Amino acid sequence: MDAVDLIVIGAGITGVGIAQRAQAAGYRVTVLEKYGVGEQTSSNSSKLIHGGLRYLESGQLGLVRESLAQRKALLSLAPTLVKPVPFYIPVYQDSQRGPLAIRAGLSLYALLSEFDPLGQFKSLEAKEWSSLGITLKGLRAVFRYWDAQTDDLALTRAVAASAEQLGANIITQVQIEQIIHDGDGCVVNYRHNNGAASLHGRCVINATGPWVNDTLELVTPKVDKLAIELVQGSHLVLDIAAPAGILYLESIYDKRVVFVMPWHGKTMIGTTETTIATPQDAKVTVAETQYLLGIYRHYFAHMTMDALESKVVGHYCGVRVLPKQTRTAFDTPRDTIMDAQPSHPHLLTIYGGKLTTFRHTAADAMLWLREQIGVRPIKADVDHLPLG
Repeated sequence: MDAVDLIVIGAGITGVGIAQRAQAAGYRVTVLEKYGVGEQTSSNSSKLIHGGLRYLESGQLGLVRESLAQRKALLSLAPTLVKPVPFYIPVYQDSQRGPLAIRAGLSLYALLSEFDPLGQFKSLEAKEWSSLGITLKGLRAVFRYWDAQTDDLALTRAVAASAEQLGANIITQVQIEQIIHDGDGCVVNYRHNNGAASLHGRCVINATGPWVNDTLELVTPKVDKLAIELVQGSHLVLDIAAPAGILYLESIYDKRVVFVMPWHGKTMIGTTETTIATPQDAKVTVAETQYLLGIYRHYFAHMTMDALESKVVGHYCGVRVLPKQTRTAFDTPRDTIMDAQPSHPHLLTIYGGKLTTFRHTAADAMLWLREQIGVRPIKADVDHLPLG
């Protein structure tokens, strides 16, 4: 039976990010993926590398600070894949957040960015408002700040390619059948190319996103699972000329925020937060479509709803993993949870994970890996490896 130091299950951005960092740190790594690299949730995000301005409202300052640091790093490491883009926040007479609140939030955002040039923001002059295409009725102020946008699938594949260049083995189209945990590590039994195969890893990391607890069902002996909620986020692509930047809009239905953004010359709008039972249930619903189009029509009041519906040329939804709580999905913390149980010392399970902070998640996973099997001669410094 083949043996490696680390088996990563899942080749989304979290899994390949861990594989890249572990292989660079000198470990022998194999990634097992059911589908293709980045083909599931990691290619169905909002395409943003951002600090999470809205997380300030729920007091998640640490997450915002780390996200901003990772934004800065990715802009440097992947300049062809991650690009700065202006964001615009219009404030109306009936907005839940007034100009003073927005200014205070952007000031804190700039402070947490450690005065990175992208942390700068400004209030647009009234003569500039019409250029955004939004309704001017009741408009009190417009703020501009900066974040970044990416092609999430291309970024995930670039990280995977970097991991492979360092020596990691990524195997796709794999069906995991059993994970046997023992005193020496884990044996993963799986099927690939219609044949049975087994691989021994001194450690296993479960990075299967929405399927995280399904993967744990395959572990022997049984392992405890955290209670989670699966929340889908849907996006629509409209055959409407792309805006010059990204509009950060307050929902007219609830306290959420929705982005209207450029995407391959067209306009994309998202996202929603709809609880689902299983990953297989993820699909853009009629209610979500009406929700997003209703918000768009409110701010860009030049089309009927029927006309807008005819402009929908694409849609997709990703699935977030959130801890099960009584609060709404909007208010639930977005921190990534790493679960390592004393009964299963060779198994680490990752709940959640964000596109922006995948490198930070990978660094945390390395702390756990070093505790389990010690250090190895370092091959490369991932903080200086270009992507793309």
